[in-house]
Amino acid sequence: MSSTELPFVPPANVLPKVGTVRVAEGERLRSVELPGVTLTVRSRPPAREDLPPALYVHGLGGSSQNWSALMALLDGEVDGEALDLPGFGDSPPPDDGNYSVTGHARAVIRYLDASGRGPVHLFGNSLGGAVTTRVAAARPDLVRTLTLVSPALPEIRVQRAAVPTGLLAVPGVALLFTRLTREWTAEQRVRGVMALCYGDPGRVTPEGFRNAVQEMERRLRLPYFWDAMARSARGIVNAYTLGGQQGLWRQAERVLAPTLLVYGGRDQLVGFRMAQKAARAFRDSRLVTLPDAGHVAMMEYPETVAMAFRELLEAAGELGAQRARRAGRAGAGGDAVDRAGTDESMGG
Repeated sequence: MSSTELPFVPPANVLPKVGTVRVAEGERLRSVELPGVTLTVRSRPPAREDLPPALYVHGLGGSSQNWSALMALLDGEVDGEALDLPGFGDSPPPDDGNYSVTGHARAVIRYLDASGRGPVHLFGNSLGGAVTTRVAAARPDLVRTLTLVSPALPEIRVQRAAVPTGLLAVPGVALLFTRLTREWTAEQRVRGVMALCYGDPGRVTPEGFRNAVQEMERRLRLPYFWDAMARSARGIVNAYTLGGQQGLWRQAERVLAPTLLVYGGRDQLVGFRMAQKAARAFRDSRLVTLPDAGHVAMMEYPETVAMAFRELLEAAGELGAQRARRAGRAGAGGDAVDRAGTDESMGG
């Protein structure tokens, strides 16, 4: 093995089990086997039956847990699921070792095709924003609406704080970084990540910090952790250099679904200045800017993001259709159903 290579990663079927992934109250996890990839999917029961499906896709180094707060707030509007991209969260590496943006997008498409849940309300953050943009452009039949939180779309002037992440794409850097930071504790690593990703790390609760430390300890024991990080970072860098029809901005222009764009004024990884360019690129877009938010607004300000998504649904006519379906069922069921419907609307 040369000094620029990452350690050998064993096949997914012989990977060690290093610990239990946290599941919040009301959530459940399941493993879905697909051709070439196995995905862990996090879900929570919707507040009502017949709600439209939603799928949440996390960013680099994240997991489906990044969406737990927003999923809980929106369980009255959508039937939500969040997946762990291959090599992240509780999902093992892909069989072919492909961590490119296209590779991740292919995994999302395979899941949607296999589950039959499409079209879905599709959410993406950071790397997940690039992935879901590619999905929406390639398979418009799978997407009802698209919500992007700080999407990793190409920038000419990259944020200074994002340079270390980009350097992970350079062969040998990830291995060097693991050696240099061998003595760092999980607490130190989590504080560094939160300082980078949050506009105000003080918004993280003590419980949230403890949970993040436990998850970091679990991930550091995974033999493929740095490989997945480095190859996915390389995938983002490569996607930034693509031109023509495969360029992410060109694909953004082809997205047909109504799109909600959420940008944070204190984002150190995706430039706030890109918000207006994104608003122009996506043909049917709504832009929400949060001056105090960082890179993960759905974790820092989930109530605000939830409200913006409900407004997107309202503008797209989705909420009106849901109300009409509920009214139709209530009218068909008589007075008892009418009373139940009234109680339900007051409670939610």
